Amino acid sequence: MGKSQDLYKKAKTIIPGGTQLLSKRPEMFLPEQWPAYYKKAKGITVWDLDGNKYIDMGIMAIGASSLGYANPEVSKAVKIAINQGCISSLNSYEEVLLAEKLIALHPHMEMVRFARTGGEADSVAVRIARAASGKSKVAVCGYHGWHDWYLATNISDSDNLNDILLPGLSPVGLPIELKGTTLPFHYGKIAELEAIVKEEGDKIGVIVVEVQRGKQADVDFLKKVREIANRIKAVLIFDEVSSSFRLAIGALYKLYNLEPDIVVIGKALGNGHPIAAILGKRNVMEAAQKSFISSSYWTERVGFVAALKTIEQFEKHNVVEYLKDLGQHMDAGLNNIFKDLDLAIENVGMIPVPVLAIHEENPLMIKTVYTQEMLKKGYLATNLTYLSFAHTHQIIDKYLQVAHKVFKEIKRAIMNRTLSDQLDGPVCHSGFQRLT
Repeated sequence: MGKSQDLYKKAKTIIPGGTQLLSKRPEMFLPEQWPAYYKKAKGITVWDLDGNKYIDMGIMAIGASSLGYANPEVSKAVKIAINQGCISSLNSYEEVLLAEKLIALHPHMEMVRFARTGGEADSVAVRIARAASGKSKVAVCGYHGWHDWYLATNISDSDNLNDILLPGLSPVGLPIELKGTTLPFHYGKIAELEAIVKEEGDKIGVIVVEVQRGKQADVDFLKKVREIANRIKAVLIFDEVSSSFRLAIGALYKLYNLEPDIVVIGKALGNGHPIAAILGKRNVMEAAQKSFISSSYWTERVGFVAALKTIEQFEKHNVVEYLKDLGQHMDAGLNNIFKDLDLAIENVGMIPVPVLAIHEENPLMIKTVYTQEMLKKGYLATNLTYLSFAHTHQIIDKYLQVAHKVFKEIKRAIMNRTLSDQLDGPVCHSGFQRLT
């Protein structure tokens, strides 16, 4: 891949892990072939360092750009903010405007704190919740970032997060004293949470749950979690860093008549500009005054400006309904491909975020060959797609035509037992693997 792979080889010698985000490591897609770096991104088009142009039918910045890359309206507002000074000794007034807007979108929430990333926002939420409840132990369900409070669950059992997070994550670097402070349970399995409560009694002060990652939210499960939180006087946090701005403007728990004490939103909030928000009830959020929660760059202006303009675009263009329509169109097309070719592959993602679960033999090899062949045809593609306002029916139809041809070749290789012969390099990684 020319300049991109050459630069990535250098990066691995001077940046531990090669990249800042595990989900963007080339080994997660196509080892030794993936165009690791971009020079320009606009709409859904990405240009690499060698000038190659790709249509992004993949992770779209891990879901951070629901309006598309470099959205003109958001970029215009950000440029004005930069020209006027993105930070100073005084505070940005836009943070108050954004807080008011988010509270208006989430009526039973009363106060807001801001951060710049989803993981740190989750950590802020847990800190506030512990301060409010006066209890330190956390019951956790789903994925919530890299911070100590969360990965502490792997101190007790290194496999605790295998079904939730990424297999092979070690708690190295975490204080052993955190053992037993974070206790995991699986989505939909309320008996596991009941067992934790029975074992730990009133020591559980916080319950953290992802509302939805797959096609359907388990509303009954979430309501029971709410009942348990009430019973044991724990603060209930809904982590919607990934799910917000997919099926609703803001958090999607509103669709299900649910009411957490705190909700965390991020990723798509700033359409690629760093911003995350922690919204909560006043009696919980005021506990933040008891704890030191402060950072210089949380006052930086661009994130607030970008978020306000992103929300404006979502409201003006009815982006949520547009994304739903695109997702349904793509889902139907994918299902037709897999039915036609008799491939055991299904879409298990929420409507605007198709996720392909491969049930055939050698799923990682199939994923790698698919990514490899789609790249040759000008697509950044994997088993996960974050659809955006910049995608269209026509773009999806063309993608489906190309994907059909690639999956047809994959099916032929499976039948002939020659799938490994199709590989031009190593198979992609499935989880956390140390790079050498």
